[in-house]
Amino acid sequence: MPELPEVETTRQGIAPHCEGQTVRKVIVRNPSLRWPVPGDLPALLEGQVIRAVERRAKYLFLHFDTGSAIVHLGMSGSLRVITDDTPAMTHDHVELVLGNHRSLRFNDPRRFGCWLWTTEWRHHPLISALGPEPLSEAFNGAWLFRLSRNKQAPVKSFIMDNHVVVGVGNIYANEALFKAGIHPKRKAGRISLDRYHKLAEAIRETLSAAILMGGTTLRDFVNSDGKPGYFAQSLLVYGKAGLPCTGCGTRLKEIRMNNRSTVYCPRCQR
Repeated sequence: MPELPEVETTRQGIAPHCEGQTVRKVIVRNPSLRWPVPGDLPALLEGQVIRAVERRAKYLFLHFDTGSAIVHLGMSGSLRVITDDTPAMTHDHVELVLGNHRSLRFNDPRRFGCWLWTTEWRHHPLISALGPEPLSEAFNGAWLFRLSRNKQAPVKSFIMDNHVVVGVGNIYANEALFKAGIHPKRKAGRISLDRYHKLAEAIRETLSAAILMGGTTLRDFVNSDGKPGYFAQSLLVYGKAGLPCTGCGTRLKEIRMNNRSTVYCPRCQR
């Protein structure tokens, strides 16, 4: 599933080609996504100017004077800017034909993504209860420490909760916990403020590096220029069970937590 760095990479890739452009035509080839594409989406968007492309958590927003289109890539979706005469592919479900002879195309083989419309995006039910952005000033160790008090859940589950902080997916949770030296199964409420400061910084560092490198290479994801990200080459623990720890040489161990792969160093992470 595309995570926050992949979504931010997509935003950075499409924004220069979309912002300030008029939507000449909207083509909905298949409205049956996770939620049905609104039937009036063409009428709402055609003739309107895309004022900004913004990201909140793993949602992308195309802002117009009259409201905002909410886009989620789901498990296999991608957004690409192409020439407007490029033949449509099988899973190209939604397309915005722009005034610069480019098209913004949404491709989603599994159809778990979405295209929705809202006039109050900050108050939309999908957005209003989300936690802070991990790269914002609102997110820090003190925030994690305060929310974690009396929490019995494992810290890995805690930091992957979008009500606590958005965008810390499974891969990045593994990496950040390793960098902070925290065992993924340690109870969130039993971690000190000092260690949460280290964890917050590790989350920030990991996600920033992934964005810089274009995200992590996943089976179904290519970013807006059609090329996969390369952060996978820098992963320290995820997908490396049985290999020696880069810090101490101990073999990395893999367990399952909430049906997700969790890899850690039994010596470095406590």
